[in-house]
Amino acid sequence: MKPLTFSILRLLSDNEFHSGETIAQGLGISRTSVSNALRGLQEAGVTVHKVNGRGYRLLDPVQWLQTDLILEHLGEDVAGNFSLEVVDIIGSTSSLLLQKISPGLNSCSTPVHVVAAELQTNGRGRRGRQWHSGLGDGLTFSLLWQFQQGASFLSGLSLAVGVAIIRALESSGIKGASLKWPNDVMFNFCKLAGILIELQGDMFGPTVAVIGVGVNLKLPKSVQARIDQGATDVYAINGELPDRNKLLAALLINLVSALKEFEQHGFAPFMKEWAKYHIFENKPVTLRLPDGSSEEGMVDGVAEDGSLLLRTATGGKRYSGGEITLRRTA
Repeated sequence: MKPLTFSILRLLSDNEFHSGETIAQGLGISRTSVSNALRGLQEAGVTVHKVNGRGYRLLDPVQWLQTDLILEHLGEDVAGNFSLEVVDIIGSTSSLLLQKISPGLNSCSTPVHVVAAELQTNGRGRRGRQWHSGLGDGLTFSLLWQFQQGASFLSGLSLAVGVAIIRALESSGIKGASLKWPNDVMFNFCKLAGILIELQGDMFGPTVAVIGVGVNLKLPKSVQARIDQGATDVYAINGELPDRNKLLAALLINLVSALKEFEQHGFAPFMKEWAKYHIFENKPVTLRLPDGSSEEGMVDGVAEDGSLLLRTATGGKRYSGGEITLRRTA
């Protein structure tokens, strides 16, 4: 999508019809340019309704992210701690933040750098998967945080981030979400949000973490068709769309609070809260390991480093990686 397409879509976000001639005159372009700019939007989950004699209208108007509104929702005491960038379209918000990390890392330590995108075209998920989203149908953003500790201290960070997301959702009236080890936010065993953390730094510190987050708000069918697992969205849970700017602010507030706590004490303070929300806690599961093998057992919480504790036929074991699925019982 080109910048011109976004300019037109913003004009169409008032839920009214706009003629091609009116749009063209307002933007100083030709009617052909208007028509060309609005082609192929289905791939981004956008449907433009065209009626002869009336013009164009967005079937589902986009609630655009606005930096000033996000900062307002953050509050005066908090907003100054953030460097917030909202972009129309980008391959990956995390990739952009990774490019901002400079030698020595210190230039990125404060304020907290955040990049949010209206449309992310190449979002990354865990184990090489792609995070699929369309224009305005979710929240896709990344946050950069510098830790003085090394990467080994950051075990369990994705679990703490999951707790922060649950806190933000609940404070925003989105109840009933759960967690799946190690980094998924679920609702009724369907994926609601995902987390991907990428680290750069020295073994003994400091380390920069780029925390990528995707939250499904209202996925169109064209986007859902590209997702290879059960997925859900906030609209399916609550029957209405949240204020995107307000929800993003709530997520950022809770993330920063959790990161500060993690920085001081690691994952230990989050263990009980995380287990409370774990969808597979005390349930029989199959854990598929990175080497292709699998292990069956009963989930018995997580360790202080975020490892999954599994009660198996041969005793208790702990795992730091793998894909967990519910095992059917006879």
